[in-house]
Amino acid sequence: MSTFLGMPGVPVRGPAADTAVGHLTGDRPFPAAARDSLADTQLRRNLAHATSTIRAKRAAVVTEVPDWEALRDAGSAIKADTMARLPELLEQLEANVVARGGTVHWARDAAEANRIVTDLVRATGADEVVKVKSMATQEIGLNEALEAVGVTAHETDLAELIVQLGHDRPSHILVPAIHRGRAEIREIFALEMPGVDPSLTDEPAVLAAAARTHLRQVFLRARVAVSGANFGVAETGTLTVVESEGNGRMCLTLPETLITVMGIEKVVPSWRDLEVFLQLLPRSSTGERMNPYTSTWTGVTPGDGPQEFHLVLLDNGRTRALADDLGRTALHCIRCSACLNVCPVYERTGGHAYGSTYPGPIGAILTPLLTGLTGGDDPNDSLPYASTLCGACYDVCPVKINIPEILVQLRAEHTEAHADRHRLPTAEAAAMKAVAWSMADPARFARAGRAAALARHGIRRGKPLLPLPPPLNGWTASRDAPRPSAESFRDWWARTRGPSS
Repeated sequence: MSTFLGMPGVPVRGPAADTAVGHLTGDRPFPAAARDSLADTQLRRNLAHATSTIRAKRAAVVTEVPDWEALRDAGSAIKADTMARLPELLEQLEANVVARGGTVHWARDAAEANRIVTDLVRATGADEVVKVKSMATQEIGLNEALEAVGVTAHETDLAELIVQLGHDRPSHILVPAIHRGRAEIREIFALEMPGVDPSLTDEPAVLAAAARTHLRQVFLRARVAVSGANFGVAETGTLTVVESEGNGRMCLTLPETLITVMGIEKVVPSWRDLEVFLQLLPRSSTGERMNPYTSTWTGVTPGDGPQEFHLVLLDNGRTRALADDLGRTALHCIRCSACLNVCPVYERTGGHAYGSTYPGPIGAILTPLLTGLTGGDDPNDSLPYASTLCGACYDVCPVKINIPEILVQLRAEHTEAHADRHRLPTAEAAAMKAVAWSMADPARFARAGRAAALARHGIRRGKPLLPLPPPLNGWTASRDAPRPSAESFRDWWARTRGPSS
């Protein structure tokens, strides 16, 4: 049996590949893109309002669950077990999908996944497809691939529709149009939505009604649907999509052909395991006790729903991440977006600054793990630094992914790779070496503490009295400089407890 990107025991058609392609890579490093976002005051207001609202809803419903921490532990344990048995579970999933009338395709990367889906759509003779929100298809750039062969993809999730009509990109895992205000949405609909009432207002109910009228026509004529999957149950071959608008239910039941693109990490062993995640996901994502629509389907049923079902299992760098003992825990992610909603960096920059399908803290680790760090000038190399390491993301993650720990590891890997490529150390590296030298000797460290205490006289109201040289002046240009204490800890200890040993 051949291997699937180096993962023993998983069948694949064709030679192995070792690169992930698609929309994972941005065109600018995070610091440059974030600087532009920080200057957009309207964007920052939209983000602050939306994320604070979602945070409050999540906090309220989580406190209702007496065994919430036990559920998080269970979710983490199930994911760890799944990653350890991934080849076996994927083969079980494939066998059960096929046994129930479906067809399974294995895609090593974005190019292969796009080829599979476009070939399947063209074989039906259709020139348009309806889609239920899928981050995997956004990751591989499927809409663009379909457009290149003359097929129109209609996004049916309201937020995704806003992004598509606005010729924009998603900026949030759960709420892709979080960066848009309702006045902006009204303008997009008025300009881009076919047949829209020119007297359209920006009332949310009016905007939703306009989208519903537009999409209903698309649903009724569509012959092919493309979906993602929140989970795939190995023991029965069942796929699951959770959503809140009903558009997913329409996509999954009306068309004649259904094509599902699922990342290989989305598999779960059993229905009992699925039960855990269906409790964790809605509370962590939308602050709801359960999803309004939870759709499950298993193969095909004569005379009921799509009569042709294809499942595309996507790697696109996932086995690269799986090979990393710590990094593989990033594959535990259930795409709830809780980490984005508590992240102070995301709240101020938004998702576009990350230049990746997956923004926020999870994107800062997942994208570099999928694509690999180069140690050079690749924009993805800057993502592990897009964090304050405050730990809020770890506290809310429903499957306990230790994002700060992985960020530190990726930073270390990038630093080591960067050192091999550059003979001269950077200013940051030189500063860190100087700090390490001072801290390696107790006497030197004590002298450094006393020097810091003297430096307090050079700071007034958060600003140094004399301009600092680069690169320190860049730090103080946008931040207050904390004034060191008049007395170091060592001096305080010596004064109150006696001389330190």
